[in-house]
Amino acid sequence: MTGTALVVMDLQNDFCTGPVVAARYAGDLSTVDTATAGAARAVDVARARGVEVVFVRFHGDLEHQGPSWRHRDLMLGKRPKCREGTWGAEFHRVSPADGERVFTKNARFDAFLTDGFEEYLVRKGFGHLVFAGLYTDVCVDSTARTAFQQGFHVTVLTDCTMSLHLPDDTILGFMGTVYGARLAILDDPEVWSPPERQEPWPVRSTTAAR
Repeated sequence: MTGTALVVMDLQNDFCTGPVVAARYAGDLSTVDTATAGAARAVDVARARGVEVVFVRFHGDLEHQGPSWRHRDLMLGKRPKCREGTWGAEFHRVSPADGERVFTKNARFDAFLTDGFEEYLVRKGFGHLVFAGLYTDVCVDSTARTAFQQGFHVTVLTDCTMSLHLPDDTILGFMGTVYGARLAILDDPEVWSPPERQEPWPVRSTTAAR
């Protein structure tokens, strides 16, 4: 698999704007605005370059939540976000075009837990996933982790995403070290090219040379 896809994570109102974000994010809200604007621009750039865009969205309705999810929300006083049919679940700054796939995570962080997501990537021959959207330390990380373990190359657009709980440098450094993720800005000319193929490490012979 050698193709590249842009995976846009959770660009939805409840994660990007409005009172829910203001209550959850402790930093400067302009950071959220900058990240979502960057992610929306990434969609435009990908389309212009003929790179397929795959959208992932979240629905957090109670009926989708498992027991552990409900327990966590009860303990932390969290309310369901991005409920189906609400303004909070609608896409923010982007709209899927005709023919672009949308995969819905029902109370999940990891898009690979969504029916058909991995199968679609494999069928289309995508071996390189470029990530934009929210949040780097939650759903982007969860999905990128599985992508790496399933054999996909990972690129994270650092100016098209942001973290919610951890410092950006911490989670991005972790992803670079543990998943070998390429960390790049959108204007990097190498963003859409899969990493160069590396030869496997040579196997040392245990037999002494004669």
